[in-house]
Amino acid sequence: MIEPVWLSGLFASAFLSATLLPGNSEAALLAYLHFNSQGVMPALLVVTAGNTLGGLLTVWMGRRLPAAPKGKAVAWAERIGPISLLLTWLPVAGDILCAVAGWLRWPWRQVALWMILGKAARYLILVGAAGWLSARWA
Repeated sequence: MIEPVWLSGLFASAFLSATLLPGNSEAALLAYLHFNSQGVMPALLVVTAGNTLGGLLTVWMGRRLPAAPKGKAVAWAERIGPISLLLTWLPVAGDILCAVAGWLRWPWRQVALWMILGKAARYLILVGAAGWLSARWA
């Protein structure tokens, strides 16, 4: 019974972390793995899904804004394109990137793909680094 509760908490923390609200998904993920070292894959899937869905909510909110006027900043953002969403895991800047992606009406599939890849990579690196440090200092 504990497992679904922990995973629900991980999802909520990850979802909130992708918005401007505090969620601290990294700490929640590491705490979960401290108590359940066999549950790495479900935990990675849950936090990545929660964080991505939270980011997509911000993209959706950005789409509610009036269409972006053409200018230098918009041209620069369009030139970089959806691949910039690999960085949506960054605090504050990631939220802005998500909102800009919506504001510029970038295609949902590309937005979701790059966002999932960036967020999953962040959590994989975090778990790998924690495992490496734990093995070194154990």
